[in-house]
Amino acid sequence: MTDDRELTLEEKKELLELARATVENAVKGLAEKKPQSKLAGLAFKRGAFVTLNRNGRLRGCIGNFVSEDSLLETVKDMAISAAQRDPRFPPVAPYELDDLEFEISVLSPLKETGDPLQIEVGKHGIFLVSPMGRGVLLPQVATEYGWDREEFLDQTCFKAGLPKGAWKEPQTRIFIFSAQVFGEKDLGE
Repeated sequence: MTDDRELTLEEKKELLELARATVENAVKGLAEKKPQSKLAGLAFKRGAFVTLNRNGRLRGCIGNFVSEDSLLETVKDMAISAAQRDPRFPPVAPYELDDLEFEISVLSPLKETGDPLQIEVGKHGIFLVSPMGRGVLLPQVATEYGWDREEFLDQTCFKAGLPKGAWKEPQTRIFIFSAQVFGEKDLGE
């Protein structure tokens, strides 16, 4: 069962607190706890990405489009992965913890599109799948960099290890999704 409704402020705050506490405990080598919540909206199965920034720069980002676990469990797992398993970065060290800013993207289900013109920059993220690679960029990335639709598609190709324009190839499949994106700086955490 999934729930595609907008998360409440209370649910967003709880997810951000969970992500931070999970990463702090993991980095300090403390025992992992099973997350629990009294908020029913966090029990639904939804895909999510957790993004870590340090001093305004990306420090880790990992996620899943779908999950067999609750949103609460998914955010916990993705927070640990973003901090310790993003292959682009070394694991987060204890001295970095105070400088981390957390952002969570709770995803809608993927929808395949045969028409790249359906992609709305700032609203949709892209998951591009080709026989030669796959890549994903979240909706907020295009806005942050000021990309238009074509540049967004080309950058998703780059992330997939594909040449510019590979999204135009007939064997390339394009999926879109939207996300509820919120971070500590947005919620005053």
